[in-house]
Amino acid sequence: MALLEVKNLTRKFGGLTAVDDVSMEIGNSELIGLIGPNGAGKTTLFNLLTGVYTPTSGMVTLDGELLNGKKPYKFALAGLSRTFQNIRLFKDLSVLDNIKVAIDAGGSYGFFANILRLPSFYKREEAKQKEAVELLKLFEMEEFKDSLARNLPYGEQRRLEIIRALASKPKIVFLDEPAAGLNPQETAELTKLIRQIQQDFGISVVLIEHDMNLVMSVTERIYVLDYGKLLAEGTPEEIRHNEAVVKAYLGGT
Repeated sequence: MALLEVKNLTRKFGGLTAVDDVSMEIGNSELIGLIGPNGAGKTTLFNLLTGVYTPTSGMVTLDGELLNGKKPYKFALAGLSRTFQNIRLFKDLSVLDNIKVAIDAGGSYGFFANILRLPSFYKREEAKQKEAVELLKLFEMEEFKDSLARNLPYGEQRRLEIIRALASKPKIVFLDEPAAGLNPQETAELTKLIRQIQQDFGISVVLIEHDMNLVMSVTERIYVLDYGKLLAEGTPEEIRHNEAVVKAYLGGT
């Protein structure tokens, strides 16, 4: 059984069908690309797969659990995490605190432990601190741990958002145009980061990206959307030579 199963997913906004009868499967530890022209429905599909939007019809299941109609935090607790086209950090918090917020976000100390600051509260806080620092070390950002997120260079803000998405221990992380606004060196570092995520965490990564060199170099399979419909699915090599994709997206005639 696939880790994530999407069946006949449709989302309508009035008379506009933004996602039209899309079906897809994502397995364990897969690196998947999602491409298509501007307005193809990619971000809308991400929003459906993370609970931001409710489907007009169709189903989303993770590990056999139906997620339709649940709140976004329930999607997150089930194991789906994401980044956004426009960076959404807690910019007035430190880098370290941005990570700590995401760690065990749905966890609870218990009412009395929290209010009375019982030993279990401080033990959990110490564990979160250690875990956050270890994550920052792993991704070579420990030197920024006390900096405010707003003061980081743009590329490091992108990196922090991805690390924060990983801190919730997802089964799948959705990256929405992570290379947007990055220079070539930062894009090369992002490519290494995505590979590191899959290698070190063993989770699935789904990537929306317009940088085709990045998509073709890191993904194992690619889904192509056009006008909300699934146009093609296959390996990077198959997509590269798919005439319908070349015509719709890659500039062929």
